[in-house]
Amino acid sequence: MNVWIAGARPRTLPAAVVPVLVGTACAVDKVDGGLIWWRAVAAMVVALALQVATNYANDYSDGVRGTDADDKRVGPVRLVGQGLASPASVKRAAMASFAVAGVVGTALAIAVGPELFVVGALAIGAGWFYTGGPRPYGYAGLGEAFVFVFFGVVATAGSTYVQTGELDALGLAASVPVGLLATALLVVNNLRDIPGDTLVGKRTLAVRLGDRRTRWLYTGCIVVTFVCVPFVAGLGGRPAAAVALPAVILASKPVTQVLSGARGPELIPVLGATGRVQLVFGVLFAAGLAFIP
Repeated sequence: MNVWIAGARPRTLPAAVVPVLVGTACAVDKVDGGLIWWRAVAAMVVALALQVATNYANDYSDGVRGTDADDKRVGPVRLVGQGLASPASVKRAAMASFAVAGVVGTALAIAVGPELFVVGALAIGAGWFYTGGPRPYGYAGLGEAFVFVFFGVVATAGSTYVQTGELDALGLAASVPVGLLATALLVVNNLRDIPGDTLVGKRTLAVRLGDRRTRWLYTGCIVVTFVCVPFVAGLGGRPAAAVALPAVILASKPVTQVLSGARGPELIPVLGATGRVQLVFGVLFAAGLAFIP
């Protein structure tokens, strides 16, 4: 069981939790009678299920392609690549997680509107074809775009939408820093994997940019996240959102490690630190956005 938990890559789960917290906070005071809590919980379940499903799908597809077969690769447990689970069982785990997202998402779509069926189908497809299918877009350097769109814009603005029934400027604006932090998580992951991915022909954005520019991309994602906070706070008339700014103290260490040239196994704790920055920032940002002066 511990192997399956590790295979779900729990360090990546803040990427699912944070957008729902922030998007729901943006809807405070915009729903007659207060927030609809079951919808918030359902959105959280969908986001977590999609994240876990994508992680298992990634493990399965990379494993059967032989991308994870290199014994010099570092990073999280790879169930198929390391022979810890059969490809069929990992694929079933991915499909089961996608199914959970689909079932709970269906309840939201019935309550909110049929447009959510389209959004859900796109999210599931994007999760599978990240490394699955004949031409996975993650191998073409588009993984960061997927993360920014689906774990930033869609998840954050979507969490506001399921409460209010309309796209909201505050929810869209708040999705930008959320998406940038989620993207930073993938950037540092792919920075760590540049040698192995290059060896097996996996042309991630990090491989295309090269080591030096990928480090600056990671730094840019972190810096712009915090630059966005005052603008979002001003747009929504919620100055308390600035309470998220002290999280920059936590962000300073992983940024310093990346810029100082950490590589390989040295980047594993950077990945964990980035997830902690994302979670702390997200909780503080959501709390500030939820406070109505």
